[in-house]
Amino acid sequence: MFRTRSGARGYAFALAPLSAAALWGGMYVVSKWTFAAIPPITLGFLRVALGALVLLAVTKSRGVHVQRGDYGRFVVLGGWVALTIVTQFVGTELTNASQGSLLTVLTPVFTVVLGVAVLDERLTAKKIGGMALAVAGTLLVVAGQYRLAGLAAGNLAGLAALVAASVAWAGYTVWGVPVVRRYSALTAATYATIAATPMLAVLSLAELATAGVPAAVSVPSLPTLAAVVYLGVAATAAAWYLWYKGLEYVGAGTVAVFFFAQPVVGAALGAALLGEPVGPTFLVGGLVMAAGVVAVSTARA
Repeated sequence: MFRTRSGARGYAFALAPLSAAALWGGMYVVSKWTFAAIPPITLGFLRVALGALVLLAVTKSRGVHVQRGDYGRFVVLGGWVALTIVTQFVGTELTNASQGSLLTVLTPVFTVVLGVAVLDERLTAKKIGGMALAVAGTLLVVAGQYRLAGLAAGNLAGLAALVAASVAWAGYTVWGVPVVRRYSALTAATYATIAATPMLAVLSLAELATAGVPAAVSVPSLPTLAAVVYLGVAATAAAWYLWYKGLEYVGAGTVAVFFFAQPVVGAALGAALLGEPVGPTFLVGGLVMAAGVVAVSTARA
């Protein structure tokens, strides 16, 4: 079992994944809108390539180096990233908002299971209870934001892709733990993103060869550019670093619970920026979810 750091500084950095979830809160809407201009796999490639450039610039400015014998670890993480991006964006294109928000609850569950199986993390009663609370709270938020009847209106292939994305991100989180502990969150996030870029480039070329090159790719509009910048800089470079930062101090299962904040933040942003109504269960669900997060994050390792 990996040992985690303790103290006030550790608790402060454990909140980093919450910031990552906040940055991902508006990602579903932005990516769904951008698919009208850029096909999903190509958008995923542009997102990761831009994120890799930003992370590499920061890493090089700090003089970070990795040992050649660890290159394989970064390739594995890059594979998890590429699988996440492809399945997430294809699934997002084929499903509706309610399905996308609901299926986010699977990511922390898969992460906890893999954390126990791969890293020998302890699954305490308090952690199980907190996870159950967080799931219940998230379901209340989703039920208040969307009509549950819409859950059956999506594409089965899209649902399967989103489930695969949840598993892939859980893999990226769990297999990233030893790399983060050996190097740092910045190094792990940077080289994993770099490793994923050529994988996604090949898939993007195949997509464009099949579907053709849309005008938005060759001559993008300002809103499209802004969306790509948001996805690449905020939702990738910053968010992926913050996600891994939590792994420097707490276990994968504890970090995973912060993922539940994503649909809550998305609903709050929709209400604040787009005037979307939120149901009466939003506040109750948010409080229940927060209680679950607190329970898991304070559970003894």
